Order: sequence, then C-alpha cells, then structure tokens
Amino acid sequence: MKELIGLIAAAGKGMRLHPDTEYLPKTLLKIDGIPILQRNIELMRDSLGIKQIFILVGYKKEMIVDTFGDGKKLGVAISYIIVDNIDQGLAGGIYLAKEHIHDNFCLILGDEVYYHSNHSELLELLEKDFSAVCAIKEVKSPFVIKKNYSVEIANGQIVALVEKPEIIKNNYLGCGTYLLKPDFFDFIKITAPSLKTKRVELVDVINLVAKKEGRVYPFMLKGEYVNVNNIDGYNLANYTLRSFEFSKKSVSLIIPAYNEELSLPYVIDDFKDKVAEIVVVNNNSQDRTKEIAEAKGARVLTGSFRGYGDALKFGMDNAKGDIFILVEADGSFFARDMVKLLEYLKDADMVLGTRTTKQMIEQAANMPFLLRWGNVIVAKLLELLWLVKEPRLTDVGCTYRGIWKSSYLEIRDSLKGVGPEFSPEMIVEAIHYNKRVIEIPITYSGRLGGESKFSKNLLANSRTALRMLKLIFWKRIKYLI
Repeated sequence: MKELIGLIAAAGKGMRLHPDTEYLPKTLLKIDGIPILQRNIELMRDSLGIKQIFILVGYKKEMIVDTFGDGKKLGVAISYIIVDNIDQGLAGGIYLAKEHIHDNFCLILGDEVYYHSNHSELLELLEKDFSAVCAIKEVKSPFVIKKNYSVEIANGQIVALVEKPEIIKNNYLGCGTYLLKPDFFDFIKITAPSLKTKRVELVDVINLVAKKEGRVYPFMLKGEYVNVNNIDGYNLANYTLRSFEFSKKSVSLIIPAYNEELSLPYVIDDFKDKVAEIVVVNNNSQDRTKEIAEAKGARVLTGSFRGYGDALKFGMDNAKGDIFILVEADGSFFARDMVKLLEYLKDADMVLGTRTTKQMIEQAANMPFLLRWGNVIVAKLLELLWLVKEPRLTDVGCTYRGIWKSSYLEIRDSLKGVGPEFSPEMIVEAIHYNKRVIEIPITYSGRLGGESKFSKNLLANSRTALRMLKLIFWKRIKYLI
C-alpha cells in the first residue's frame, strides 16, 4: 500500500475572525500556545503516518511559509501550493493540487482543531473500495450542524450532504477531515457552483460523488472537535484544550519586593501550598526580605532593578511554571482569589484583577477615592483607544493578575516599561497581539506594612498616572503609524 499523502487547506482570509486575522492567517492562531496549522500537521504525522504534506496557502502566505519552511523541524516534507485567487473558494483551491497529488490523500481543513481524536482508525478504511470518506461526529446541538454541513446515511453510506443546512434531519455533524481519491479533482470540474455563494463548494462536490459513484463512507469521529471559523470558535477551542490539560499545568507565583520583611512572610504562607513555586524578585532590599523569603521556601532573585515593572519582567523571565501569577508583597491580595484567576485562565490568555468594582464599605476604604477613580478613568481611556478589541476594563494598575507563559513570551520583547506603567503596558501589548484579556473582581486589603511610593499621596498618584498615560498614548500612536 502506497503512503498516504496529506493536503491541508490554509489559504482563506478568516474574515469572521477579524480583527485577530488582520495581521495573521487564521491557521497561525494559537490554541493553547500551538498554531492550529501545526496541530494538524502533527495530527497527520502522528496519527496517519503521513510524511509528505501539501499546504494550500493564499492570504499572508509568506507568514505560513516562514513559520514551517520545508517541514523538517516537524519531521515531515512540506510543499506549498499557492492559491492566487482565494475568492474562488475552497474547492477551487483544492483543484490546484491535481498536478501534485496522484494517489489517495487525506484532506484536513486548516482551521479545525482535534483533541484526543481517533484519526489513526482512518487508515483501516484505505483497504475499502471507497470513493470518499467524510469524518462525522454525533452532536447534541443542531445549531452546530447549521454552521458546517449535514449528512444523510443509509446502509452504512453517506447518500447526501448539505452545506449549512436549513433543516436538520439527524445529529450527524460533518467535519473537515476527508479521505479522497485522485479522481476527486475531476468531480470538482463538473460540479455546478452554489446558488448561494456562486462558487463550487467542497460539500457539493462530495454530494455529487455520492450521487454518481456511491461508496462515500462516514468515519465516526471521536474526541473533541472545534471548527475555528469565528471568534466564538477560537475561544471555545482554547477553553476546551486548556480545560483538559489544566491539571498538568504548573503555576509560578511572582512577587516583586523591596524592604517587605513585615508583610512578605504572610504572603508566602498564604500562597505556598497552592503553587508550584514562589519567586521573590528582591530589589536589593536593605532589611531581612531575602533571608525571610528563603527561610519560607521561596526562590529569591536578588538584583538592582529599575523599578516594579523591571522586577516583574525579570521574575517572569526566570519563572519555571506554565502559568504566572503576579502579586504584591505588601499583603493587599489574598490566595483565595487565585482560584478565580486560574479558572478564568482556561478561557483567556491573561486575567486581570480589579479593585474598583462596587465593594463593601470596609474594602472600599482600603483604596483611596482618588486612586480608585484614577484607575477607572485611565482604564476607560485605554479601552476607548482600543475600542475594536474585546477587554472591558476598570483597573489598569492592579498587580494581581495571571498570564500564560506562552502568552507572556509572545509579548515580552514589546514590554519596555520599568515602573508602574508596566501594568497597563501588559494590557496594551496583550490586546495588540490579539490575546484574550478578562477582568474579574478580587478582594483588596490595606497594606500590612510600609507605604507605596506610587500611591502614598496626591503627588505620587499624579506621577504614576502621568507615566501610565504617557505610555498608553505612545503605544496607541506607535501602532497607528
């Protein structure tokens, strides 16, 4: 039996994923830190033993080629088929592979995500006399089928397929994995364009094969499947994979500290049984901060840092976990809220704590009026300047937040702030890199010792606000040019 050839369709614009796809092909969007296209290359390699893969590229094709090259790094041989007219539709792009593929091949649509699937069982169908094989998944919601395609099955064969059906007759969802023969290309040429789209649709081609040739078989797909054809699908794919893998992820707690011997031991004790490691970034403290942190089991990184932001960045650069939780050393935040941050990190790239939501009287007293409303105003300004993006913000200065290491590494080189402006800068860069940012309320307490040089009085508050505003406006102008 000849080796199976792989074909991945990755030429589309992904308009329904805008603005995430404004500067990036949708197949390069990352699901749990790995590009969708890479996941499908690895799926073909590991589950189907495919060594030669052709990728249809069109929109921002150079980015895909630069990312994967000839495929050697992934243990496969990749060749690219350029789709100059991406508006001709999926079937038109697939037809371009005719001159390259002369044996049975597996087609996977590049914007679909599979997790713990049974793709390896597809190989058993190669011995069967088939005209085509379509992956089918049983689902509960007919709404999902309306977004993809439906199939009718009789006597073990698919007898009809309908693209985005109005009427749902069963619970079979058509998915984007297919086994096809070389003569499939000839059927593309004789299939009539869709009355709706005015293009030849892939589903219509397979439907014609079923009518004329028969022997179109269903492959019952197991595991998790998400079609990433809009923002909801993208978020769902990330949530699905992160949820399944979450128990395997390690958490690093990062605490910047300068002369915090009074409060730091309480903070470490509060968190130490809930994280894999605690990293204290000690800015050459003159008290016993270093000795106390080490005695409590924290890993202490001592150095001369230019400010709060510089220390946090150094801490994340040296942390070992999959998830970073940032917190103050002054005892103003509590470990009990970390559960919420972690839960929302299944659904986001960065989760921010907010201290400015409607609070109990005693908690509100812990945050001065000027500081509270100053944060709200700056947050709303940032939100307004990036209006097309998702986050709804009320607090840009809250240290307590969580971020995936993979997301941090993407934005790291764009983080230039060394002081309190680092907090809103993280938000700005996460937005710029199309990361999902969610804000949730957390408990805010008074400091256990000392005072903050950033918010101890009106002058300090004003200086901090000016540093934040200067950075926000500079970043907005930079990204508009």
